[in-house]
Amino acid sequence: MKRSPKDTAASSRKITRRGLVLGGLQLGFGGILTWRMQQMQVEQADEFRLLAEENRINMRLIAPARGLIFDRNGIPLAENAQNYRIVIVREDAGDVDEVIARLTSLIDIAPDELERSLREMERRSPFVPVTLTDQRSWEDVATVSVNAPALPGITPDVGLTRNYPLDSDYAHVIGYVGPVSDYDLSKIDDDDPLLQIPKFQIGKTGVEAKYERTLRGKAGAKQIEVNAAGRVMRELGRNPGVPGASMQLTIESRLQNFVDARLTLGFSAAAVVMDPRNGDLLAVGNAPTFDPNKFVRGISTADYGALTGNKYRPLSNKAVQGAYPPGSTFKMMVTLAALDSGEIGPEDTVYCPGYTAVGNRRFHCWKRGGHGYVNLEKSLQQSCDVYYYDLAQRVGIDRIAETARRFGLGERFDLPMSAVTGGIMPDKAWKAASYGKSWRVGDSLNAAIGQGYVLSSPLQLAVMTARLSTGTGVMPRLVKAIDGVEMPIEGATPLGFNENHLRIVRKGMHSVSNSRRGTAFRSRIADDSLSMAGKTGTSQVRNITAAERARGVTSNADLPWERRDHALFVGYAPFDNPRVAVSVIVEHGGGGSSAAAPVARDILLFALHGKLPPLESYPERDREEIAEMFASLPLREQFRPTDTRSRA
Repeated sequence: MKRSPKDTAASSRKITRRGLVLGGLQLGFGGILTWRMQQMQVEQADEFRLLAEENRINMRLIAPARGLIFDRNGIPLAENAQNYRIVIVREDAGDVDEVIARLTSLIDIAPDELERSLREMERRSPFVPVTLTDQRSWEDVATVSVNAPALPGITPDVGLTRNYPLDSDYAHVIGYVGPVSDYDLSKIDDDDPLLQIPKFQIGKTGVEAKYERTLRGKAGAKQIEVNAAGRVMRELGRNPGVPGASMQLTIESRLQNFVDARLTLGFSAAAVVMDPRNGDLLAVGNAPTFDPNKFVRGISTADYGALTGNKYRPLSNKAVQGAYPPGSTFKMMVTLAALDSGEIGPEDTVYCPGYTAVGNRRFHCWKRGGHGYVNLEKSLQQSCDVYYYDLAQRVGIDRIAETARRFGLGERFDLPMSAVTGGIMPDKAWKAASYGKSWRVGDSLNAAIGQGYVLSSPLQLAVMTARLSTGTGVMPRLVKAIDGVEMPIEGATPLGFNENHLRIVRKGMHSVSNSRRGTAFRSRIADDSLSMAGKTGTSQVRNITAAERARGVTSNADLPWERRDHALFVGYAPFDNPRVAVSVIVEHGGGGSSAAAPVARDILLFALHGKLPPLESYPERDREEIAEMFASLPLREQFRPTDTRSRA
């Protein structure tokens, strides 16, 4: 049907309007698009350029070199050794099992180490390198490099790992590092991204743990170019970061080695050696000990079981963690409390029949027949228990405890070692708070001879002895300097005790070692210029029944090891110019005079001479035995004397 001119004109107008609308919409959209392109390319160009770079360039952390640790003479104690390791990239290896089989045919890899690495590989992306084995020799690295064509995806690498060149000597002081674990992350409040690096080493015990942040340093970073899948293409730049601070300890390595070697003759023992003039800890010894290098990579189940199953507890730092009844080494505290209160004078006597009766109970002296009449000096010299039972009843536990605390007993010293104990210095308030019971006279008598509730560590006893020898409140110090900056010396100011009273106590301690009736006379120093003042101690670990006492107390030698008394000794030398203080405990060693005093004497002489002491320092009748003992000591070759003529 033919359209009329009128219909054609109307249709033409509609098409024109639609064209205009569509054209306007297209023009508007084009304008908006042009404006947005201008905004993105001109106004936001820098922002999008940065986003593009971040998609192309990644930042990776670089672990800094851990701070080194030295002894007081600059001998390295903890260092960073090159660690040759073999790594694998799973996606480059193809058949992982086949490649690993080829590798193990070339170098030995412990099954448990390989198993840990395979578990780590499963948790990581296929393009992330995973360490198969580390601590390898250069020969192993060369073997892998030569056979590289047959080992796709496997490459040798080098990094740093902790090494302890004097291994067991410092195991309890420095501690050790180990790979950071989920447990570590759960207990430390630290957002340092270094802790997220797989197998990153952190301090687990000792100085390594207490000064972790100081030794760790600050992370470095490297820029790497990656492709769209995140695979590394090349390294664009690096910042190595800031190494950890170096530390110098107060310990002297030659003395430390001698102390540990000497203590091994006592099976399970500990000793602390201290400079009473400034508080420097010169040695902190434990026996038995262990090799901390085994913990650096993760100790094997067999090795760890051997350590934890040892009844002599090699993992325990007995010198600072152990809390023991101090026995008669505590008697100087009771003496000073009595002198300070005016309850007794140096010539006042107490009669010792061999026991003190309180109600229907007898508190016995170690000497069954008693000591007769004893004054202050004789009471220390012969360690009469009855004398101190009498003083305790006169003075009271609160005054005794107050005196003991001023000498460091019952105080937890802030040292960078693990689980430092505060011990127990009880008084009436302590017992009421701890047990809900009132203090009894019998408690005071037990405390007077260092038994009952009183517990002290060898560290605390060394501090007590140092303060007695100088009359100052010197504090123990383990860290000498950090990055060359000397650490402050604390507490070397007078304690405020009457100097005459201190001299009286020191005279009694001198008599212990130098009077023929002194309990440590057999362990005296023959060189008068180096004469020793000290005090023996024997602390019971079992109850002695009335029936046993009536038939005769069983000898320590006839008891199982774990039921024998602990043996203790504290002392300092020279008597008239104290330069070294020492405390020794031999666990279940029997008597302090026979087991602990000889060890303390040898340690003091070594510290004063700086080497194995000349035999002239010993009583003539003991010199042959001492020479044989020195020859048998497991000293390090580097610390053995090269000239023994002075000791012939």
